Amino acid sequence: MTSPHLKAVIFDVGGVVCRSPLIAIAAYEREHGIPNNYINCAITVRGSHGAWQKFERGEMPLFPFYEQFGRELSDTAVNNPAYAQYCQRRGLACPKLPETLHIDGRELFGRMMRESGEFDERVVEAIRRIRAAGRWRVIALTNNFSKGETDIIGDSPPSPERYPHFTVQSELEFLGWNEGATPPRLRALFDDFCDSSTLGMRRKPEAGIYLLACARNGIKPTEAVFLDDLGMNLKAAQALGMETIQVPIGGSLEALKKLEAKLGIDLTSAAFEPTEWTPSKL
Repeated sequence: MTSPHLKAVIFDVGGVVCRSPLIAIAAYEREHGIPNNYINCAITVRGSHGAWQKFERGEMPLFPFYEQFGRELSDTAVNNPAYAQYCQRRGLACPKLPETLHIDGRELFGRMMRESGEFDERVVEAIRRIRAAGRWRVIALTNNFSKGETDIIGDSPPSPERYPHFTVQSELEFLGWNEGATPPRLRALFDDFCDSSTLGMRRKPEAGIYLLACARNGIKPTEAVFLDDLGMNLKAAQALGMETIQVPIGGSLEALKKLEAKLGIDLTSAAFEPTEWTPSKL
């Protein structure tokens, strides 16, 4: 059934328009014998005060973020109880938990960013078709890290002893950020790009960032459909009255079929046959 009242389609970026960094986290956990989803629990248990959350709000330079991120993920005294509670909520048998961990924040974050550097061509094509129709605003709403080169390093350059060959360019290449954390070709897909690192204190799933995205585009939350890969972000959008579609890893085609049913236009016909993760031709 179509939703004729809709005036905007709002897309998450990582895990929807681009490949999910969660894939890199899962691979890291398997390689290091860490229980599945342990790292995600370690990130979320910090609430709004963790390194990840601060970095997404643009409050931390890159190298201090690496250090604090690694320390927090390695803190089994906090993370083990959080993971045990996660298992209990999900009705899962809790596996043996690590007594000690030594997670390198830079290594893991680099893998996550390189993993999420590819576009899902199906979603890119759908965005092009929605914009071509000229009937909906197309908005990106992302927890992101889009500071410029100078801002990323800030007043805290890395230690020459630990990083003797550091240059800004080499670090950006390590992260896959040759065109920056948010390449111009990504921004160009959208009518508006709402980015937590430039919007400051607001980040998903905080209600403020959804409301700000709507206000910037002259719509009400009830006039938008929101696509994201994370349930907690979708629940926050639903609470504001948005229609939502979850995009699981590898499930973009099914999600787009739900979206085209709401919009009443073709988003998925076989104009091309991409592989599951075909890099964008942008």
